[in-house]
Amino acid sequence: MPTIRLTAAQALVRAMAAQRVEIDGAEVPLFAGMFAIFGHGNVAGLGEALQAAGDALPTYRAHNEQAMGLAAVAFAKASRRRRVMACTTSIGPGATNMVTAAAVAHVNRLPVLFLPGDVFANRVPDPVLQQVEDFGDGTVSANDCFRPVSRYFDRLTRPEQVMPAFRRALEVLTDPAECGPVTLAFCQDVQAEAYDYPVSFFEPRLHRIRRARPDLREVEDAAKALASAKRPLCVVGGGVLYSEAERELAAFCAARGVPICETQAGKSAIDEDLPLSMGAIGVTGTSAANALAADADVVLAVGTRLADFMTGSNALFSDPARRVIGLNVQPFDAGKARGLPLVADAREGLAALDAALGAWRAPAARAEAAAEGKRAWLAEAARHLAPTDSAAPSDAQVLGALMRKARKDDVVVAAAGGLPGEMHKLWRAGAPLGYHMEYGYSCMGYEIAGGLGVKLALPGREVFVLVGDGSYLMMNSELASAAMLGLKITVVVVDNRGFACIDRLQRATGGAGFNNLLRDSRRVADVKVDFAAHARALGAEAVKVSSIVALERALDEARAGQRVRVIVIDGDPAQSTGAGGAWWDVAVPEVSVRPQVAAARAKYEEALAKRRQGA
Repeated sequence: MPTIRLTAAQALVRAMAAQRVEIDGAEVPLFAGMFAIFGHGNVAGLGEALQAAGDALPTYRAHNEQAMGLAAVAFAKASRRRRVMACTTSIGPGATNMVTAAAVAHVNRLPVLFLPGDVFANRVPDPVLQQVEDFGDGTVSANDCFRPVSRYFDRLTRPEQVMPAFRRALEVLTDPAECGPVTLAFCQDVQAEAYDYPVSFFEPRLHRIRRARPDLREVEDAAKALASAKRPLCVVGGGVLYSEAERELAAFCAARGVPICETQAGKSAIDEDLPLSMGAIGVTGTSAANALAADADVVLAVGTRLADFMTGSNALFSDPARRVIGLNVQPFDAGKARGLPLVADAREGLAALDAALGAWRAPAARAEAAAEGKRAWLAEAARHLAPTDSAAPSDAQVLGALMRKARKDDVVVAAAGGLPGEMHKLWRAGAPLGYHMEYGYSCMGYEIAGGLGVKLALPGREVFVLVGDGSYLMMNSELASAAMLGLKITVVVVDNRGFACIDRLQRATGGAGFNNLLRDSRRVADVKVDFAAHARALGAEAVKVSSIVALERALDEARAGQRVRVIVIDGDPAQSTGAGGAWWDVAVPEVSVRPQVAAARAKYEEALAKRRQGA
């Protein structure tokens, strides 16, 4: 068997470059590139191999390890999980900085390959710089932090282990059900060790993402349940986008008269102008969707993991006799909420279910109720989105300005804080993948790094990032990366002077304003951050605007420009769109000296009692 002598790092890089994936009939590289920040644990091994690989596996320099991991997550999401980015760091803080990004990928079922450097396998220079020592286990390193947030974890302690570990990594990264982050902790001495690898390991391999077909008995059970429904509802999750099943689902629900609503991950899968499209569901949902959810007797949940924000902490679907059909490629998710599992690819599962339903159609009264609720919601939403002359507009009013300037193919990116709630219920996406929200892990700091990843995946689309001042201050370094790479994104910073979303939650649960807004925090001086000046210092064009009219003008200028641009506007931390949303379980103290907390606790117990009655 012919062999080639390579270092373990060279072998891994060469094998990565050989992987291809079929997308719309064309072959493209599975790995779009490697984000890298080098240190002593990876510069001599993986660094040398990546430099030699050149454009066969492009390397992108980042400025923060967590941020580059988040950019890789966003790239995978915007690529419908069909392409992957890898990330390498040194041992120590570089590695542990990526753990948050791995958790984001894990929660959202997104493929990323993490390659942190590790300790010396030979243990001669022990402990090495940045090594975390376990007093009772010599096999532990800081990289063991990745174990609970990786779908597959391995530690490469010999050069020949690259082959079985990488094959297993590929299985996870490309499997719709197993899909998620992979961590290969790469001992730094092993990276540089040579081995005679079989040439066959580096032969090009074409991956075709499989479409799992459902079990016929599960189809029969699901069809029987749905055919019995008088008040059905379809909930759309991110799995619909990953399956490219948007058209099939819209056609299915139109033909069957089933109203549709969207989770954060599923938003943009369905055209919200369709008569049966009710928009967002759950805590950040529309009144139209949540009214239908409250009395639904059968819920068809497609490609969603049924998280608490969608289910109103398992209180929203309040009909005690309701049934849930879980159409999901992952059995773990398909069986949630005591549901009937329909384990399959979304497109394949819908086709099978459609064939089994015959001529069944939901009662006409269901569509009539949906239409009435939608009309009322759209009127309410328009009121919140309307222009204002306030010097500190609400998040919704900022969204209204961007929506008036948006085009069909634009992509809007956001993550944690108050903006996701407003965007989920109010934003109307023009095309699939046009709404990119990280809300599975609700990771502050995702936004700008995520915008960079989206732009790498969708270079032909305009990318708008919406971020609050709190998230901006947590993670802004990839503005410099985007500027350096010539990637045009437009970032709108809403300066609420603190963590406004959590301040509102704090007050709603009876608490006093404390440590969230800057004015309620311990301080010896008032600080006003000049976000525009800061953004310019990182290489972006930037402007501070003082009104919604000026914001719209700045958005026009940003679209006409060619560089990264940041637009800053002051916002009102107290305003939010209260209409539409469902209850959310946030535990309120049973005992407090504050009467406001006691009152909030009484309301909380009433809500718990209602949930128990509907369980």
